[in-house]
Amino acid sequence: MIKESDMMRKEELVEALGWRYATKKFDASRKIPAKTWSALEQALVLAPSSYGLQPWKFFVVDKPELRKKLQAASWGQSQIVDADKLVVFAVKKDFGAADVERYVARIAEVRKAPAAALEDYKQRMLGSVNGKTKETLHDWSARQVYIALGTFLTSAAALGVDACPMEGIDPAQYDALLGLPAKGYHALFVATAGYRAADDAYASQAKVRFAVKDVVEHV
Repeated sequence: MIKESDMMRKEELVEALGWRYATKKFDASRKIPAKTWSALEQALVLAPSSYGLQPWKFFVVDKPELRKKLQAASWGQSQIVDADKLVVFAVKKDFGAADVERYVARIAEVRKAPAAALEDYKQRMLGSVNGKTKETLHDWSARQVYIALGTFLTSAAALGVDACPMEGIDPAQYDALLGLPAKGYHALFVATAGYRAADDAYASQAKVRFAVKDVVEHV
């Protein structure tokens, strides 16, 4: 149980979210401490998804030579090679009943629950999955991956780590370079993480957002 005194204060949360921005230029010499990065990987694991089904996988690209090839598949953007970390967010291809069964087995393992006690929940999930066409199921799965991206960006900001979400990639090239089809996944987008360069002009620009009253309505 987390003590209230250990939790981030609301002022700190707002400050961290105001501090973050889509970092355009990273300091290639700065590395994320191992414990901090481990916490960010845990944040990905703990990201919410519909039913908790987690139709995703996150590929952290460590090899410099592979990062260079991926840069060419990312319109040459420097963040791909300069940021300390590159995370490829991938969606599970052909998500279906077998994935539901795998998740139910994991629930039983973690919660020490008998299979019979999970049958109703399993049937509800199967009904939802089987009731979708292949196309709508893929779209649904992809939307779950975006939830994980939001969790990652917010967690990075809370830990003082810069990040940049990037859809400007060629997913087919990423799939080929990372061998994702053989693993049953498809690249959707990436996020880079590290620390901003001192001369990144975007860091000093005021964050532009509409006022709360314009985007939050109580009904």
